[in-house]
Amino acid sequence: MDTKPIQQEILMEVNRLPFHFQKRVLEFARALRFTLNEGTPGRDLLRFAGVISPEEGELMKRAIEDACERVDTNKW
Repeated sequence: MDTKPIQQEILMEVNRLPFHFQKRVLEFARALRFTLNEGTPGRDLLRFAGVISPEEGELMKRAIEDACERVDTNKW
């Protein structure tokens, strides 16, 4: 797949924009790059299987539900 025409077309369009919009395009392109993160394959995580007991997992789940799913409007 030849990407040169697309890159040239993007560059032509960006060059026509005012500077503040060019900066926004750059920020958008950088943000898109971070969405490509594929994460860690499951097979690499298997070594952690069973490290946390079901009881500890339940405690963690409750702590997350209690602390993270609450909105305190007075802190804004």
